[in-house]
Amino acid sequence: MAPRTIGIVANPASGKDVRRLVARASVFDNREKCAIIRRALSGAINAGGTRFAYLDDTHNIAGGALEELEADCDAVKVPCLKTASVLDTIQGARDLQYEDCIATLILGGDGTSRAFAKGWREATLLPLSTGTNNVFPRFAEATVAGAALGVLAAGGVKPDEVVVPVKIIDVDIEDEEPDIALIDAVVTTDQFIGSKALLDGTAIERILLTRAEPLAVGMTSVGGLLRPLEEAEDAGLYLTLGSGGRHRIHAPIAPGLYETLRIRKTRLVEFDEAVEFEGPCVLAFDGERERVVQSGQRVSMRVSRSGPSVLDIQKTMQLAADRKWFKK
Repeated sequence: MAPRTIGIVANPASGKDVRRLVARASVFDNREKCAIIRRALSGAINAGGTRFAYLDDTHNIAGGALEELEADCDAVKVPCLKTASVLDTIQGARDLQYEDCIATLILGGDGTSRAFAKGWREATLLPLSTGTNNVFPRFAEATVAGAALGVLAAGGVKPDEVVVPVKIIDVDIEDEEPDIALIDAVVTTDQFIGSKALLDGTAIERILLTRAEPLAVGMTSVGGLLRPLEEAEDAGLYLTLGSGGRHRIHAPIAPGLYETLRIRKTRLVEFDEAVEFEGPCVLAFDGERERVVQSGQRVSMRVSRSGPSVLDIQKTMQLAADRKWFKK
């Protein structure tokens, strides 16, 4: 059988937001992103992947990587809206559905993966991190990550062996379009979206998490330092904050930036259990303020596994080794 298509999406804006000025996050330039994709492509091709479909991003990151590689492969260019906004990734994901991608390499942060999932909810992703404030993307050498994609695309492993459904938060807002989050949905007392980044711990009222990780940075660390919750657990973690809270958690809400937050209540929420409240507030998803909720407007949030899946790099490469996939 001919190898399946591997999708490629690179976000030119990732690794460059206000956290690089206010906190101590790393800057990730587009030249380095191009180098990462070149390494991933090399890994994929050497593992048997020969078909690619890439989003024609505003800075030609993916296209430039393919041109520089000069490899013998088939590549389809998927047009990009080129609005230099999140809409590029959302629409790109919708268009990549028609290329029959078995999995898509996502180069960016939590927000990039979330945007892709908004456009193609049922996609299989291999998200690679660019920056220091990410939870959803995997921290892996791009060569090996690409090899895992190549093994999957060429049939060395089956999707049901190595593809894992991940948790998602569905957010329903009264009289408005619904939304999603992959790691955290946060309710703040802010009145405006502003620079998007969550950098003021005193403004946080509620946090719903799919993961609570003590080794991470951001909202997930707030729950993780109090009650860790792994991706494999079929539940979410819900925190309510405010004055009078009996727990004080000193957590890194951004790279190098600690805040002390007062936690009033912590509890696990079952899958599809509704967490409900009313505005006014601003909602932040996966570390970025996104939606303004008016006074009296109702909001409902639920955790489930009805969203995207992620390729397990380690399991894929272990099975490939066991099956002598790379033996010549």
